[in-house]
Amino acid sequence: MALHVVVAGGGTAGHVEPALNLADALVAARPDTVVSALGTAEGLETRLVPARGYDLDIIPRVPLPRKPSKDLLTLPGRLRTAVRRCREVYAARQADVVVGFGGFVALPAYLAARGRVPIVIHEANAKAGLANKVGRRFTHYVAEATAGSLPGAVRIGIPLRESIAHLDRSRRREQACARWGIDPDRACLLVFGGSQGARSLNAATVAAAPALLAAGVQILHAYGHKNADQVASVADASGYFAVDYIDGMDEAYAAADVAACRAGALTCAELAAVGLPAVYVPLPIGNGEQRLNALPVVEADGGVLIEDAALTPTALAEAVLSIVSPPGRLEAMAANAAAHGVRDAGARLADMVFTAAGRGVQ
Repeated sequence: MALHVVVAGGGTAGHVEPALNLADALVAARPDTVVSALGTAEGLETRLVPARGYDLDIIPRVPLPRKPSKDLLTLPGRLRTAVRRCREVYAARQADVVVGFGGFVALPAYLAARGRVPIVIHEANAKAGLANKVGRRFTHYVAEATAGSLPGAVRIGIPLRESIAHLDRSRRREQACARWGIDPDRACLLVFGGSQGARSLNAATVAAAPALLAAGVQILHAYGHKNADQVASVADASGYFAVDYIDGMDEAYAAADVAACRAGALTCAELAAVGLPAVYVPLPIGNGEQRLNALPVVEADGGVLIEDAALTPTALAEAVLSIVSPPGRLEAMAANAAAHGVRDAGARLADMVFTAAGRGVQ
């Protein structure tokens, strides 16, 4: 009998991608598994979930106010509506297990499943959010990416795309470099800002570019759809490769020797898994989770950290050159990053889901 799994990971890419990567791992392990997703009409999941071939069920968005407001007064009613909708979905999908990844979608998903459908929780951030703090009280099946995020959780890493989890950077390097015209025999810096906070990283990169290019470091810079104005002054420089978006980060990772980026949980997990040292510039938002996400790999000497307020062109150039210039330094940091990374998190979380649903290893 097919297993029906509902994943709840809507809102941002950091919630949606691990949920979809788990879905792929579940189907890879047992092809008769049926996976669908919960999401809101406003989240990235409306585009990402169908693109990966899974069904999406929409529930009302219930943001949790950080401060007293009118929204706080209406929260109980809106939450009840979302919980009721989740239960309708579980019944229609004949859900055997619900897997939550935190965020707006997860809290009503947990409350709706409590005492009715087995729950599995995955926490990607080093500092857990409210939804997973509440949900973990309803289940024994709790996984985390960073040790100590949630009491009683098992550290397994973050489920990654297969193309990244199994990436051999050295074997793919020449092919990847050819895509952008990068010289595979010279160092290459990959810069990307993610879905949020690219502009300050872009500005520092553009201003640092002359020093880096003069030192022989090429730059592959994904600057973001709306930020073309920031790179116009250096876009034609030799060794500088400016693109608005990279479709297929596995090739970008294979072409690069070092990265400069924000420190979302998924970014940190991917870079460590493929052994790519990075200059992490945490986005100063929320509860400071991005800094905490980067700290373990930085403390393992697989990367360096620059606070956003301290991000200057000089600081960025010096950090990059401190990784690529000293003999043996780049290789050592790559090995340290890889030793910290986890490539099989998807399979491990899938095993936990099968166990929670009473369909353990066969």
